[in-house]
Amino acid sequence: MNQSILEELAAAWREGRQCILATIAATRGSVPRQTGTKMIVYPGGAISGTIGGGKFEALIVADCLTALDTGAAVLKSYVLREDEPGSFGAICGGEVTVLIEPQGLTEALYLIGAGHCSQALARLAGICGFRVTIVEDRAELVDGIESANSKITGVPAAEFIASRDWCLSDAIVLVSRNYQLDRDALEAALAKKGFGYIGMIGSRRKVLRVYDELRKRGVSNCVQRGPCPYRPRYRS
Repeated sequence: MNQSILEELAAAWREGRQCILATIAATRGSVPRQTGTKMIVYPGGAISGTIGGGKFEALIVADCLTALDTGAAVLKSYVLREDEPGSFGAICGGEVTVLIEPQGLTEALYLIGAGHCSQALARLAGICGFRVTIVEDRAELVDGIESANSKITGVPAAEFIASRDWCLSDAIVLVSRNYQLDRDALEAALAKKGFGYIGMIGSRRKVLRVYDELRKRGVSNCVQRGPCPYRPRYRS
């Protein structure tokens, strides 16, 4: 495997980014790239690497995005001859078989804060097989946390949450050092969609205060004193 592609796949796993790996599994006749050539396709159609270019590559990108929706690997052949059924106008003269593999993401836990609670959760989540990311503005706290797969220190938690595309395998837990940081992170999370779970540690007084302040900011979902779809459990 090309070293740069391998490194990029590893980085995508650490950062929780979905992607699809397309590999030329077999060739026959005249083709643009050799067996083993790889390309990464990201949601939205962005690519890294190339396995042929042109209409041929555009078709593969489209098939990769379809496979991302289903989650199933696909082995598909593409005819690069004009006079064959299924031809799309290519005139190379050969045939290419491509293995399309959606890169499955393990469940991911994003911990906002790096204090004692966060460190304990990171250790437990790691044992349970979660991919753990800690988001903390105090870099000196995260340096010694070995149970985290990734550590984010250069961006505020609310900004980090707002900048990501989340998926159902992602869980966000707010355990920062003060309620203002949790409040801002929760506001950013409630403006996003896609993640499977969000939780916030705190006493009943803290939780209700966060909800009240978010309601004053115009946040309407899950910031009332009555029944809440997130069913918060208060920690006294």
